[in-house]
Amino acid sequence: MRYHRVRSPALLRALVRAVLLFWCVLSLTFALLRLAPGDPATFLLPPGASADDAARMRSELGLNQSMAVQYARWLRESLAGQLGDSFVDRRPVRAVIADALPISIGLGGASLLLSFAIGTVLGLIQAARRGTRLDLALTTASVLLVASPAYWLGLGAIACFTYLASSWSLPLFMRLPAIGMATPGAELSGLAHIADLLRHSILPVTLLAAIGAGGVARYVRTGALDAMGSDWMRTARAKGANERQVYGHHLLANLRAPLLTLFALALPGTVAGSVFVETIFAWPGMGRLMVTSIVARDYPVVMGCAATFAAMVIVANLLAEALLPWADPRVRE
Repeated sequence: MRYHRVRSPALLRALVRAVLLFWCVLSLTFALLRLAPGDPATFLLPPGASADDAARMRSELGLNQSMAVQYARWLRESLAGQLGDSFVDRRPVRAVIADALPISIGLGGASLLLSFAIGTVLGLIQAARRGTRLDLALTTASVLLVASPAYWLGLGAIACFTYLASSWSLPLFMRLPAIGMATPGAELSGLAHIADLLRHSILPVTLLAAIGAGGVARYVRTGALDAMGSDWMRTARAKGANERQVYGHHLLANLRAPLLTLFALALPGTVAGSVFVETIFAWPGMGRLMVTSIVARDYPVVMGCAATFAAMVIVANLLAEALLPWADPRVRE
């Protein structure tokens, strides 16, 4: 009971901070959208529309009012759980996001899990082989992946595994599709549809996972090297534990809390990376929806996407903070 009494005020303060942060992010997004150049009415009207048509369209969209009035209306509707309708699709924003969100969750979740699984293993290998050629090669590769822009890597992957593979007449399994989630014109179902979807997801998932694995490997290597000289590592070896037990059990248990924190911090990077990856590979997820909505000045959809992204990041950090005492029992004290 004492532990819960101590932690409850901290969790309450964390919830209050999360709500304030969520409001600040959305308010800033609202202001930046309104201050950005471009009129949504000009994107929705045909080229020959008159000034009266544009004024009528702005009035229908509620854009003829002052920014303060628009903000008050948006805040009132948001508190009531209403995200409005898309300027372009004329559909509720909830329906538009509901179509795109599962795609981004699948793409981002798979890449995030792979990046941590691969990055943790590579980081432990680098720590165990510190100073060797293998460590140098993995360090160079991880730094290049982390430092390279996602869109540049995506275009390079398409050039190598799609266009060059086709021009060189490589085997079919080496020619990876670059656009969309399914083969155009193919009416597939069941296992054939799943296999086609997995084949189309190889490039985007691998790209996001490789970028994330590079950062995780650098983090794990540094943390493992710091822990290797500690007393508890020497004690484990003195008790007869072999190297596999030392690294696979004792060291990983000590890195559990830092990895949990890194997982929460890596989620914004995955979200930001999905914006470029989904746009390059034409996946109709949240990232591509965000970009097309910004270009079209579709304010309600942009605000809905920003709210979804902000909620995902904030909830992930709250969960990491709540699970930190489980990952590191020392935090309970």
